[in-house]
Amino acid sequence: MSAADRASQRVPGDLTGSMAPLPEAPPTSDELSPAPGTVPHLPEREPDVAVSLLRKRLRKFRRIKRGYYSFVIIVGAYLLSFMLPVLANNVALVVRHNGRFYFPLLTYYPASEFGQSAFGDPDYRALRNQFGKEGRGDWVLMPPIPYGPNEDLLDPSAAPPNPPSGAHIFGTDDRGRDVLVRLAYGFNISLTFALLVTLFADVTGVIVGAALGYFGSRIDIVGQRFIEIWSSLPFLYTIMIVSSIIVPIYLPGRMVFLQPSLWLLVVILAAFDWMAITYYIRGEFYREKAKDYVGAAIATGVSEPAIMFRHILPNALTPVVSFAPFEIVANISALVALDFLGFGLPAPTPSWGELIGQGMQNLTIWWLVFFPLAFLFLTLLLVVFIGEAVREAFDPKEFSRLR
Repeated sequence: MSAADRASQRVPGDLTGSMAPLPEAPPTSDELSPAPGTVPHLPEREPDVAVSLLRKRLRKFRRIKRGYYSFVIIVGAYLLSFMLPVLANNVALVVRHNGRFYFPLLTYYPASEFGQSAFGDPDYRALRNQFGKEGRGDWVLMPPIPYGPNEDLLDPSAAPPNPPSGAHIFGTDDRGRDVLVRLAYGFNISLTFALLVTLFADVTGVIVGAALGYFGSRIDIVGQRFIEIWSSLPFLYTIMIVSSIIVPIYLPGRMVFLQPSLWLLVVILAAFDWMAITYYIRGEFYREKAKDYVGAAIATGVSEPAIMFRHILPNALTPVVSFAPFEIVANISALVALDFLGFGLPAPTPSWGELIGQGMQNLTIWWLVFFPLAFLFLTLLLVVFIGEAVREAFDPKEFSRLR
């Protein structure tokens, strides 16, 4: 028997033919064109480049419209509040007098510079009226709201507080100061204070929590006992004692960042607020340091600070980001409460708590009750909306591979 015959016996009869697949006929034009009324089938595209987890969370945050638009409103209003000296002030922007141009917002000029007999600061509103009557070509450019936050007795025709009118949309307080201007400046001060306290408290809490969670052992035990003792100190009594020893002062003409009383309150509140985030960061570091990438970093000789803050910390920041808006709400409420009780920022600092205190003393003066509480309510409501959206977008279960 030949070799060919022996090979044909080992192969089944229906496979004794050629084993190579027959070439497929090319598709005709009728097969390529879709049938009438049907959607053509497009070939599937290759998946795009992997999107980072942070970008996925930001996209999720933008899809939550209530939180996203609240964030846009709050950020826009806060940035606009830094333009308040140009928008609401009793100091002129530009003055043209005797052929010269003056910029009082940048340089101080006494009243005698413009021919006024008063001592000290010029009355630019009266100067504008005076130049308009004289008709000599001199003029004064005032801000859109020509009233300062601490300028009192704005309506001499009646005793303060004055009801809302065309000149004062939200009325005046018990010292004759414009309520709208003081609320606007108070928004900048309140949000700035809350952001500073949140920043300092979170930085301190992250450092302490990272040390406790990474090193553990005796450092963790001693640190936990210290936190328990420190958290037992009464916050309000501490504020009262400090306020009685150190008398905070208000420096007129200085920005909010340069007020020593603001920084004093920031330090005191941050000294009590850092403990809450410490527990979360400690737990995150305990969980993350047991993972393989930390062991690989240790094996390659990476230093401990680099492992803590370059490798573990970015994976442990979810609690910080999620709780930050709610901490801002708590810090705004704390400043309002302290100002209401008289242990906050010194007078005549524009403050929501001080205006709410006036409303409590004058319950029949509805504009002193309604407008400060409405500003506080809307601000806290928007920040809470932001916090809910951030918490939902940064939920660890949202993009987990184990789900």
